Amino acid sequence: MRSLIRPLVRALHPYVPGEQPKIRGLIKLNTNENPYPPSPKVLAAITRAVDVRLRLYPNPTSQRLRERLARLHRCRPEQVFIGNGSDECLALAVRAFVEPVSAARRGAADPRATVQYFRPSYSLYPVLADTHGAARNEVPLAPDFSLPGVAALRRGRAWRFDAALTLVTTPNAPSGRGYTRADLDALCRAQRGVVLLDEAYADFADEHALPLALEHAHVLVARTFSKSYSLCFQRVGYVIGHPTLIAALDAIRDSYNVNGLGQVAAEATLADLPYYRAHIATIVRTREALGRTLATIGFEVLPSQTNFLLVRPPVLAARTWLERLRDRRILVRWFDTPELRDALRITVGTDREAAALVRAARQILRDARRSVPATPVRRATRGRARR
Repeated sequence: MRSLIRPLVRALHPYVPGEQPKIRGLIKLNTNENPYPPSPKVLAAITRAVDVRLRLYPNPTSQRLRERLARLHRCRPEQVFIGNGSDECLALAVRAFVEPVSAARRGAADPRATVQYFRPSYSLYPVLADTHGAARNEVPLAPDFSLPGVAALRRGRAWRFDAALTLVTTPNAPSGRGYTRADLDALCRAQRGVVLLDEAYADFADEHALPLALEHAHVLVARTFSKSYSLCFQRVGYVIGHPTLIAALDAIRDSYNVNGLGQVAAEATLADLPYYRAHIATIVRTREALGRTLATIGFEVLPSQTNFLLVRPPVLAARTWLERLRDRRILVRWFDTPELRDALRITVGTDREAAALVRAARQILRDARRSVPATPVRRATRGRARR
């Protein structure tokens, strides 16, 4: 039966999402979900919408939501595209702006067929490029996960300033590091192809880059209602940019791509922003407090402008920490890649969940120090060769 499947598809490595177990009492800190529920007004709006409308198709262009977002971001509705989560927006950008290459030329240095991004970044990017049959150009971030400057990128000669599509996760995931608008502006100005700034975590950062999508015709900014607005279940994302680029996304989207209840929920969310801003501020305070506490017990905590922390744990290997935390019903994320193998990504939960994590970490350390010999355990290398 495999012979009936396209060779490109047979060779694909699909995106691996964070584990979604159904275990009672589990503290789930592995998928960067918001620990606080949607606004009661949003829940009420969804409940009211569960009526005879369920037999009807939703608005095909999410027009009311586009208008609300246009007012929020001080642009025109034709500068807004609504997607089935920001993941669909990313996939459509690859399809709209990147030419596929033939199997014989896969990886060829054709800028029109190139999807470019930094490493590490959102692990969906290579999947989208491979699915489309595009060439990938992965360029490492600086060793501290900071954004390389344009001059450094030119010296390195690996970065393509003519790539058809450049994807930049800002703030970066999975490191959590934030990037300044000035640095992103310099990079955007240097690029000749489309630049998509993937701002899934922008609401938790000190600054964002959405104005760049309104200043530069070749720049798009993607946002999501999943992280800061507690709507992962509904799958609503959007893109802001020049009307010509937005029209290209609209031309290739699936019909009725955003479900009606998702549109209702997103519209109600925008009508109750103070509720969400208060929870965002709480998450940021918890993030800072948790980072300080973990640092005092030996974790290396990287700077974060997101709703998660990337940490390098002491004494034991990161994968061992993953397993021992799971034994205590606390789920975090570990990535088996050279850049991240020595680290854990921890979603910022409630204060109560953060306290439970710290208690478990202290106990794991006490147990480990009683059993580990005097010679310290060597950490996994950070892949110096690639940086």
